[in-house]
Amino acid sequence: MTEESIETGYLDGKLLVAMPTMSDPRFERAVILLCAHSESGAMGILLNKTLDALSFAELLEQLDIPEVGDASQIKVHFGGPVDTERGFVVHSTDLLHETTLVIGEDMALTATIDMLKSIAKGTGPDNSFLALGYAGWGPGQLEQEIQQNGWLVVSSDRDIVFGAALDQKWQAAVTKLGVDPALLSGDIGHA
Repeated sequence: MTEESIETGYLDGKLLVAMPTMSDPRFERAVILLCAHSESGAMGILLNKTLDALSFAELLEQLDIPEVGDASQIKVHFGGPVDTERGFVVHSTDLLHETTLVIGEDMALTATIDMLKSIAKGTGPDNSFLALGYAGWGPGQLEQEIQQNGWLVVSSDRDIVFGAALDQKWQAAVTKLGVDPALLSGDIGHA
């Protein structure tokens, strides 16, 4: 999280973890890396849902990008329901482009084809994944959803973002809070 985010109370770089009572099936047990948060709204990428209908190799072929490495190992994630034709690469900060948005100290987001080309050549960042679409909130919407116990806010963790198996990310994020997921309910914070 940037110094500015700490001072303003914005949640850039944090993880949003869906509460078990999340009513929107697109976000059931979702873990979202919050990439940008300001008075204008928020934008994040889901970390634990893949798109089975499209492989990375197929995407490279559609974009006419030659594949040098083994693209079959790279999964294409469902980044969220907004702008699902647009691709985003969440990655470590060892490779940055001019348009890269740095999220905290060790993660970044790039939405250019140049990053895909770097990954396809095997010269991409050490850690990365591709997502199509993103999760978005209008002004004040995310804050309201958090107050209504729709989301838990967790400190970002490289192991959760890049390492944990997709089906274990939600559990890992909740456990990071020191909470037993079985004890979570939509009534937390209400008297």
